Amino acid sequence: MSSMWQPVDEIARDVNSGKLSAVTLVNKALTRIEESKKYNAIITLTADRARERAETIDTKIQSGQSAGRLAGVPFIAKDNFLVFGSETTAASNILKGFTAPYQSTVINMLEAEGAICVAKANLDAFGHGGSTENSDFGPTLNPHDTNKVPGGSSGGSAAAVVLDMVPFALGTDTGGSSRQPASFSGCVGYKPTYGLMSRSGIIAMASSTDTVGVLAHSVSDVAYVTDCMSGKDSLDSTTIDRDPQGYIIDKPLSSLKGKKIGVIKEYMSDGVDSAVKASIQQAIDALEAQGADIETISIPSLSLALAVYYVLVPAEISSNLSRYDGQRFGYSDSAAKDLEDSYTHARSKGFGKEAKRRIMIGTHVLSSGYYDAYYKKAQLVRTKIIKEVDRAFQSVDFLVGPTAPTTAFNIGQNIHDPIQMYLSDLMTVGASLTGIPAIVIPVHKVNGMPVGLQIMAPQNADRALFEVAQVAQKEINT
Repeated sequence: MSSMWQPVDEIARDVNSGKLSAVTLVNKALTRIEESKKYNAIITLTADRARERAETIDTKIQSGQSAGRLAGVPFIAKDNFLVFGSETTAASNILKGFTAPYQSTVINMLEAEGAICVAKANLDAFGHGGSTENSDFGPTLNPHDTNKVPGGSSGGSAAAVVLDMVPFALGTDTGGSSRQPASFSGCVGYKPTYGLMSRSGIIAMASSTDTVGVLAHSVSDVAYVTDCMSGKDSLDSTTIDRDPQGYIIDKPLSSLKGKKIGVIKEYMSDGVDSAVKASIQQAIDALEAQGADIETISIPSLSLALAVYYVLVPAEISSNLSRYDGQRFGYSDSAAKDLEDSYTHARSKGFGKEAKRRIMIGTHVLSSGYYDAYYKKAQLVRTKIIKEVDRAFQSVDFLVGPTAPTTAFNIGQNIHDPIQMYLSDLMTVGASLTGIPAIVIPVHKVNGMPVGLQIMAPQNADRALFEVAQVAQKEINT
């Protein structure tokens, strides 16, 4: 799908020059959101605050000042980002009515550059899922086929971009939650090197793999937005220094000559739908035609990544969700007889089935009788995967493969089969466990449904990843 929006740098340029009005852009976004209500991509609007900010930006420009590198650009944030102007629910009943006392660092950084948040996007509650069916606000529908899921957990953000509600949207990516919906819905989805963007003010899922995700129509827009919100933050001790060159690619590569790209053998296995595999191979052939040196790379322990992920992540979830007890914020049952009864009622009524499932799994693997057998062993295998991926990057510059084994599945198809649902993360969790950057670009469709090529780079090589992904997107989609 082509976008009705200009590239974000062009929008900001035209707003700063007075050619475009920020108020007009916000109203355009809000109108498009209203026109696309049937897809259920949005939980709440931040319309009043968005219009106020737009008026302030227009007034600032009329007085001869610049309003920033994202002046007047409307965007949507996944509803697990703390944002002023609406509730923040993480799509869970337990947080209905909660309003943010402060904003996410990345939201503040975008606003400092003149960007305007117009709405909060739907998601799997607390980010637990791969389809956006686990939302307590109902499922989001795929923009290409309303009978299918948009992916998850950032399905609302991906659908919002593809439906042209805004030029870009923020998601989160813990195990593929921005990349997989980008593949299912047909847009660019990016997961940065772990720590490149602050997680302060984002509702935690699994702290050792959580990252901000960026979704847009083009790699260049993703890179531009990344440049505006990356770097160290005193409120998040896991953040790292940004690339001294930044992330905007002013001079795109003319070809991929000299770039060594490894095709992950384990990701092109028999478990991948044959049509998806053919689409990915066609994209790889396009990279080779651009001069890239292509070779097959085996990373044997990647086959264990999904099992490792679903031991470690539920363990961190069980810890992070312990704060939601109905006492300080969120849902609370006034009919409770005592404190213990209050805890029980708040958590049993507030959490959905998937949150409860992951809390139970996490508590089990952390318990004294099973810690060594499950959690400790999973950490050891994670280290082994990291070493094997590092070794692979000694012989190639980038790794590629499919993003998911299939195209988007039907709504309801996997909702009662958690194992099948978890398998949709099969090819994205590896990058999350190892902390490397990864980006997904749309390639050739299968039966009218999008397919995404996943490109991965070594830690801190996000700029190089954008350079190669820009060439790939141009060549594969021309």
